[in-house]
Amino acid sequence: MTDSTLTTTTAPAGPPAPAPRTDSRLRTYARLGKLDVYDYYLGTFIALSAVLLPVGTLTGRTGALFGVFLVGQVFLLMAMTAFDDVTGFRDGSDITNYGPDHPLRNVNRKPLVAGALRVPEALRFAWVSAVAAALLFAVTAALAPHRPAWTTIGLVVLWVVTLQYSYGVKLSYHGFQELYLVALGFALVILPYGMVTGRATGFLLVQAVLFGFGPLMFGVYSNTNDVDGDRAVGRPTVAALTSERGNARFIGALSLVEFLTVAVASLTGVAPWWFVLVMLPASLLRLRQYLLGFRAGDIMRARRTGFAVHRLGVVLMIVANLLATLGA
Repeated sequence: MTDSTLTTTTAPAGPPAPAPRTDSRLRTYARLGKLDVYDYYLGTFIALSAVLLPVGTLTGRTGALFGVFLVGQVFLLMAMTAFDDVTGFRDGSDITNYGPDHPLRNVNRKPLVAGALRVPEALRFAWVSAVAAALLFAVTAALAPHRPAWTTIGLVVLWVVTLQYSYGVKLSYHGFQELYLVALGFALVILPYGMVTGRATGFLLVQAVLFGFGPLMFGVYSNTNDVDGDRAVGRPTVAALTSERGNARFIGALSLVEFLTVAVASLTGVAPWWFVLVMLPASLLRLRQYLLGFRAGDIMRARRTGFAVHRLGVVLMIVANLLATLGA
């Protein structure tokens, strides 16, 4: 999702003509919506695991709430990525980042660049997905057994701000991309939990932050790879604004902050004392990701490792929630 952004410039002259469609329309739109990148949807399962025990606490109504919210966020993030692809195609950054100088990037993941879709088709898909997300979020709120004001406001803000990531006010074009990715993941964990329980525990807040770090930590490696295209269109990612060494230090600092979040939570009692031990495999894999990217110089392999770290972290947080509930 972080492969492209926007600018106010016009599309480059002579964009690729649409190629003969070899994939089904459904598959093409699935690629536009990046349905294979399911990592953003896993936060719902962290929240679910925190209310799953003891057996019988999850009712049919709250189970439906989690399900509807999950489908709603899928539609919302499909809208976000479709808008992102439209912007990246129009400003030329996707054409640069997925061109012949970047053979490791699969151009078929960008249907507009590949010529499988036209801009009006992508925009129509994005708006239909956005409307579907709004309706499903309204159903989620109606199902909620608890409605603290921050959850209702949070749903509205989540919908509005997500659509502005690289379209509308174009947040990622103004230097907010890294912060946005953490905030998005945070919201996707804490909102369903708050609607089911009416509160937000310190332990869940920590997990929400850690979940947000997942997209951030494969996003910053994508930005490192895409630095030429982002600089060409004036997209102010940290990788584009700093030197290679400065970017490496920034990503190293993020990796350390992620570990310290876990360690401090365990030391202060916000999380169980053993939480840092449960999360240690993910922390070690994060270190391997950094070494792959900035010692071995294999940024794309490091980016792929970021997905593995995120998915492992989700599994470990689910285990931690179940253990914490059983020990309560």
